[in-house]
Amino acid sequence: MKKSTYIVLIAAAALSVSCKDFLKEEPFLSQSNALALADYDGLNKAVAGAYGPLADGSWYGADYVLTSEMRADNATIPTNTDFQSGRYQAPFYMTYSADATVGLWGYAYYVISAANNVLEEIETQGMDAFTSSSVSEQDIKNLQAECLFLRALSLFDLARIYAYSPAKSKSVNFTDCVPIILKTDKTAQDQPARNSIAEVYEQIIKDLKEAEGLMAPDYVRSGVTDKKAVATLPAIQALLSRVYLYNQDWQNAADYATKVINNKAFKLWTAEEYPSVWGAETGGSEVIFEVYGKSANDYDEYWEGPSHMTNPVGYADCAASKSLTSLFEDGDVRGTTGVRGTDDGKVMFCTDKDEASGGELWTMKYYGKGDGDATSTPDVNNVIVLRLSEMYLNRAEALVNGASVSGASALNDLNTIRANRGAAALNSAGAAAVALERRLELNFEGHYWFDLGRTANGSITYSDSRRNDNIDATSRFWALPIPKREYDVNKNLTHNPGFEE
Repeated sequence: MKKSTYIVLIAAAALSVSCKDFLKEEPFLSQSNALALADYDGLNKAVAGAYGPLADGSWYGADYVLTSEMRADNATIPTNTDFQSGRYQAPFYMTYSADATVGLWGYAYYVISAANNVLEEIETQGMDAFTSSSVSEQDIKNLQAECLFLRALSLFDLARIYAYSPAKSKSVNFTDCVPIILKTDKTAQDQPARNSIAEVYEQIIKDLKEAEGLMAPDYVRSGVTDKKAVATLPAIQALLSRVYLYNQDWQNAADYATKVINNKAFKLWTAEEYPSVWGAETGGSEVIFEVYGKSANDYDEYWEGPSHMTNPVGYADCAASKSLTSLFEDGDVRGTTGVRGTDDGKVMFCTDKDEASGGELWTMKYYGKGDGDATSTPDVNNVIVLRLSEMYLNRAEALVNGASVSGASALNDLNTIRANRGAAALNSAGAAAVALERRLELNFEGHYWFDLGRTANGSITYSDSRRNDNIDATSRFWALPIPKREYDVNKNLTHNPGFEE
């Protein structure tokens, strides 16, 4: 396996990593490793700072989630063009190119670089260099596990955007993924080629399995406001379940989902709880891992965060599509509708109380924490990355595809979720039922586009006549173009099919 030592040029010097209210600590990543990583305190602060870019607008701070909903036909731009700002035209009309694509590349590789710096320093200096009477070897292992989780998550999200899924790659006969970066070359002389999809998934799984073995079962980073916004053992196991699902390793996907389902620290939200949990300050009982929303975080997107982009009196660029909202049956709390401003926290889709949106519906999963208002100060919202419902859905899909877990069935897993949403029980559970339940349960959390993309026959027929071209199973858009600036500094990068210069 070819593993590069290069960090893709992303003008990292211009990126400051600050935790502020996120972790109550100031990181030292802008300083040299010799100074910043000289002791445990330096390592610890460096790891804390590495979480910051997850909240950037090109990642979980908005676009990674919301634009995927737009591409997948769960979301739409309002029909009243005077009502929205025009920021999401590219994902709606699918006008992506190397000059205008998803901007995740630089931020994800920056997090990978930050994680690599810590891992390399521990490897170079040795564990004993950082232990003391107050710092145990396990404390260092926990930091290593956090870094491996962050590197794996970053690499996985890069692969999901800029490469085909393992299943899709076979039908399009293109296996290039993204470069695997395990060490940071500070001279930036190396120009890595893209690793294969198989190599990238192997590395992601290797990192997560190593992290699982290193992290203490009860470890949670100290000093954090939101204990669900940092890597923990259940977060590592939940991400493993998802990665195995994408890699169609059905038994491991089911086994790791079961580990989290059986963890008594988590429980499903009830139908009564479900509409009111989305604006919480910190993650609730279903949340396994999330990105903490706080305006004091240097990476907070402010006006372009999810609570403003999905607000009918905010930028109003991302409404819910009728293709999605028409799917919910009566009584299913996930499809309840109301008027924003009067039913906040009680419904899942709302209209503007002044009906300025012309009858559009808007998701209430980002209605905000109440830290601002729509006109003078933008509100903030946590963005959930991993939660318990997904684990039930992962296991159900794996079971449908041949996995076996004692005492578990796909039908029971789907009905467990539906019982907690006020939806009628199903009589059978095949692949179509699982796929639909994933769309219903995980809508506006950034899953449906990737769910379609990770299946060989996944395709989209758009419900909106403004969209000219549907997305067939072998569409070039399942692997979006790498940003042009990366090709400008690295001539060894290949282009994705259909996006050649």
